[in-house]
Amino acid sequence: MKIKLFTVAMGAAFIATALNANAQKAYKEGVITMNMNAMGQAIEAKSYFRTDSSSVAFNAGPADIKVLSDSKGTYMAILVDVPVASIKKAAIATPAEIEEQRSKFPVLTFKPGTETKVINGFNCTKVVATDAKAGKTYDIWVTKDVSIPETSATKLYAGAGGFPIQYTTFQNGQASEVTIKSIVEQKVPAGTFGIPADFEKISMDDLKSLGGGGN
Repeated sequence: MKIKLFTVAMGAAFIATALNANAQKAYKEGVITMNMNAMGQAIEAKSYFRTDSSSVAFNAGPADIKVLSDSKGTYMAILVDVPVASIKKAAIATPAEIEEQRSKFPVLTFKPGTETKVINGFNCTKVVATDAKAGKTYDIWVTKDVSIPETSATKLYAGAGGFPIQYTTFQNGQASEVTIKSIVEQKVPAGTFGIPADFEKISMDDLKSLGGGGN
């Protein structure tokens, strides 16, 4: 079965990014573990971060996928490693391709509520996010327990009033759910934010072909 690597990876590229808030615990470097749904696939992902870079890693079928980005939102690379097929590719996005992905996200407004609950140890408050253009609303849960450095291009939830713990992300116009399981402060492994020498650098169009298509 062909996996649409491009579509899944591009959706995941922005899932754990740019979620800033004033908070009690400020993390500078560490790892976020999360559950997410990308193109109908249930995935556990890990987002390694520091103040200038982030790396989101997960498995999609036989492929190990890693998405690299910088805090300014000017760089993104998708690494695909398929051991059974001896494939090691690194697709590097152009500035135009990064901007194209940004343009697909909705512009949300936020209405804080009073309902609260604890999600995976985080004290959360419900916020209703509204996409006026699409006429849709989304219930998200944010916490003031923690803050994480801005890690990529989008600032989708910057006005939500806290760090999103359970929220909706958007992939090519489709909504998917994400839940943060844990945040651990630690020094990330060497090489986390780089492209290994044995990976072939390719274009995003090449990655689309590799994954069997998908937009």
